[in-house]
Amino acid sequence: MRAPMRSVPSAVGPVCPPASDAADGREPAAVPEKPSARPSSPQVKSCTDEEIWLRVTREVADDLAVDALDRDRAGKPPFDELARLREAGLPALLTPPGPARRGTDWRTACAVVREIAAADGSIGELLARHYVLAWSARFFSTPERADGLELRASAEQWLWGGGIDLPDAEPATGPALSLTPDKDGYLLSGCQSFAAGVTVADRLVLGAVCADTGESLVVWVDPAHPGVAAEPENDRLGQRLAAAGRIRFDGVPVPADQVLGAVPHDEHAFAPFATLAPLALRLALVHVGLGVAEGALAEARDITRAAPRGRAGTGRDEGGYPDRPGADPYLLLAYGELATEAHTAAAVVESASEALARGLVAGPGLGVDQRADIAVLVAAAEAVTSRSAVRLTTRVLELTQGAGPVADPLGFDRFWRNARVLTAQASPTHRLRDIGDHYLNGTHPPLTLHA
Repeated sequence: MRAPMRSVPSAVGPVCPPASDAADGREPAAVPEKPSARPSSPQVKSCTDEEIWLRVTREVADDLAVDALDRDRAGKPPFDELARLREAGLPALLTPPGPARRGTDWRTACAVVREIAAADGSIGELLARHYVLAWSARFFSTPERADGLELRASAEQWLWGGGIDLPDAEPATGPALSLTPDKDGYLLSGCQSFAAGVTVADRLVLGAVCADTGESLVVWVDPAHPGVAAEPENDRLGQRLAAAGRIRFDGVPVPADQVLGAVPHDEHAFAPFATLAPLALRLALVHVGLGVAEGALAEARDITRAAPRGRAGTGRDEGGYPDRPGADPYLLLAYGELATEAHTAAAVVESASEALARGLVAGPGLGVDQRADIAVLVAAAEAVTSRSAVRLTTRVLELTQGAGPVADPLGFDRFWRNARVLTAQASPTHRLRDIGDHYLNGTHPPLTLHA
């Protein structure tokens, strides 16, 4: 069992999750393969207790934890896992609240991601990237277009995949994805790798360069088009169920209404609010890494508590602690250090989450200085959590005797593997340098869409 999830205050009105199939007597449908269309979710109704979402998330996380090890070893595409998320209504959770109060806020979404990641890091990453990409229209398009797209996406419970990582300058080999003008919009071509959602996403948000003008555009496409081919990576070290891989696009139509907006090449022309997109992604992945570490520590604690005997004595003056492991002072010291490290990382992450939540609420009115402060806090959260996640999961392997030459029967190695893959995506050294430059010289981190 994992540690209980924190109660997260919300800046907006709470929502209740859609009713599940089990509520009306129907059995949940199995999802053996990716369906061509998603059923519409029931209307989300307002309620007075946002804790409902957190309780629903705990139930889903507990369900995922039961067979997490078996699913990780099988390495199959996570269609069944996504069906569990949809049954609980979690894909539509982070929808900006409107007149119908149909969504919740950033802090609650982060708490949901962290709880799911504690049970299954891969599914936590899928959900984290989905939540950030679901806000793409808010970052790059108009509020009116964003409203329409979000209503449709939440009603059909789309899972968003892809990524917006446009180059600051065109590389010598040309952009990974290019758009050729067509009479009804553009044709998308090229190939790009993504860390999650390659085989399971319902819609893809992408950054591509117009072949004629060199303009960088943010678009969304339907991966069900025959011109889209996914090449999954099935032999990853960790995050095996995140559905990473490459996607090839061969003349995929992109109508004009699927172009969310243009991205300027000049850093000074960037709207500070739009550059929250990569910060939101980085912080969401920090919550995934922290969840993985907390999940490993909680499971190790439960295994240690259930151990039948303590550690035997090894020295002349040491009688051991045969009655129970909890009487071993060295074990208490180890868990005390790890718990303190987890609490420290959580405090830094919560501070960054609060700051980003305020920035998202500010919207287009966000200033450059505010954005710089948010970027520094996110960088601090990344630097602290990346080190803590690797250290915690490594020590858990040692405490549970899973670091030996024999295969770990308890499966604690999956936490370490997931933490390594997550932390390898960004260098703490670069983050610390940016923090130091800001602290010492007052330099603002660059306005960019690079995650």
